[in-house]
Amino acid sequence: MKPRHYPTGKRPTDVYLFATCLVDLFVPQAGLDAVKLLEREGITVHFPRSQSCCGQPAWSSGNPRQAQEVARAQFGLFDQPWPVIVPSGSCAGMMRHHWPALFEEDPEAAAKATELSERIYELTEFLVRVLKIDLGALGAATASTGESIVLHTSCGARREMGTREHGVEAVDALPGVTRVEHERESECCGFGGTFSLKHPDISGAMVADKLASAVATGCDRLVTADCGCMLNIGHAAEHQGAQLAVEHMASFLWRRTGGDKA
Repeated sequence: MKPRHYPTGKRPTDVYLFATCLVDLFVPQAGLDAVKLLEREGITVHFPRSQSCCGQPAWSSGNPRQAQEVARAQFGLFDQPWPVIVPSGSCAGMMRHHWPALFEEDPEAAAKATELSERIYELTEFLVRVLKIDLGALGAATASTGESIVLHTSCGARREMGTREHGVEAVDALPGVTRVEHERESECCGFGGTFSLKHPDISGAMVADKLASAVATGCDRLVTADCGCMLNIGHAAEHQGAQLAVEHMASFLWRRTGGDKA
């Protein structure tokens, strides 16, 4: 992960939301909660309706030309110099680190990809490093209701966006929340996008190990900033009858800062 220098001075007044395919199709509440977290900070959230995919499935399947087509279609949608907030560490990593590499042989497109990539932020990263929101004060509303959680960070988000570091910072600032580390926290959940389709038996074994490790802590829920991992672990928990709630970081932060009572 290359070092990042965060903007100082006046807060942004406008941002774009890149919701990701999985938020759009399967977990819309996570996207809505991301918007509410940002709007509560006085920020206007813009959502270009023609946005689609970050191109990661094509890229990770060895189809760079298809990934180029998908990425190129997004360039004109985020034309204002505003931050682009992504409620997924893995999608944010694709857009920030791999989009410029996709167009190495096309200088004009590479310039557009690079400019846009510098404005990409994973949601939790943006909240704690750019907005520097006071989660301790906001969390006072629900401090009397304690719960213990484990974090799960997708592999790409951990390596490319530092999402675990940002997640730990956010969770540890919340009163009434106890973060528990478990033995297999750093391991892949087995989703891996198309990996779970190509190697379902291996994927199933991986998520079973991950789930067992989380459950063994006795925690109340697992929190993650990536919808693919969330769906994979959540479905495994449901299938096995495990007593483990699974929640997206956006919804978790909104709930723990009293948003659902606003």
